[in-house]
Order: sequence, then C-alpha cells, then structure tokens
Amino acid sequence: MDKKASTTNGSPSDPESDDSPEEASTWRENLHHILTEKIGPEAFERLTQRMLRELGFIQVEVTGRTGDGGIDGKGIARISGLISFHIVFQCKRYKGSVGVPEIRDFRGASVGRADRGMFITTGSFTKAAIEEAKRDGATPIELIDGEELADKLKELSLGIKTESVEKVTVEPEWFLNL
Repeated sequence: MDKKASTTNGSPSDPESDDSPEEASTWRENLHHILTEKIGPEAFERLTQRMLRELGFIQVEVTGRTGDGGIDGKGIARISGLISFHIVFQCKRYKGSVGVPEIRDFRGASVGRADRGMFITTGSFTKAAIEEAKRDGATPIELIDGEELADKLKELSLGIKTESVEKVTVEPEWFLNL
C-alpha cells in the first residue's frame, strides 16, 4: 500500500515514527496481504467486530448473512457513558479504491437502521467517495482506509506485536567527572 494515512506525518506522536520506511512498509504489506489474500470475508468481519469492541463500542454484532443489504454488522458507540450512536458497518477487503457507488449503496442500506455508518476497507477511498461520505444532509459515514486500519490494529495489538529494543550506553565522561 503506497498511500499514507492522513494522520501519518512523521511527528513524535506518530505511531510509526520509530519505524524505518522499510520496516513500516514491510509490516503493512504483510498485513495487507493477510487481510486480502489469506483470510476470508467472514474473518475480516469478525476482526472488525473485535476491533470495534476493543475501541469501546457495545453490542457489536456481525450480521453474517447473505442478503443483508450491504450491512455487515451493527453496534453502539457510547461517548462518555452519556450519548449513544447506533452504527452500522460494512467491511471490504479491497486492493484498490472504494468509489462513490459503494458509498451510496451502503448509505442507502443504512437509512433508517442507524445514526451513522462506518465503511472499513483494506484499500483506500477515492476523493469523490470521501466527499460523498461527508455530504451535507445525508447520513454521515465514517471512513477507515487500509492505513488507518493497520494503525488501529497495531495500537490495539490485534494480530500485530510490537517489540521495543533497549539501547544502553555507558558515558565514561560522566564517571570521570565525579
């Protein structure tokens, strides 16, 4: 995946800032290959369910049936224990970009079923799809592309293990100045 997430900027708060470009590329490419080639759509839906639960969503269910009208699952996002939003989500294992037709189809399927939609893909979104997802007067759709998905899985340690290496340096000058 060549596209960088909009949140990735190389700053110290960036989860990738300690990765060399080759290391970041390697683990991301490996993850993308696993998600698009090795696991099936049902496993990807279960992964999404697990991720949303880890992020604090409640009553997260995968619909898991054909003829679901483009809805792969549903859940409730709670904010500070006071406000709840019913969400529906769709999961797509794409190598390319999700376009406007997919966003419109998903929005149509979600009308009357939830307060918001969430579209999660291993690929990316076209500029037009991003604009459609946040169009005024329509049910809002949150978009999570492959880069953001990888970052979230890494952050939550879901199938991704991060190891830190301790580097110890003796400073002779410090001892000599005692």
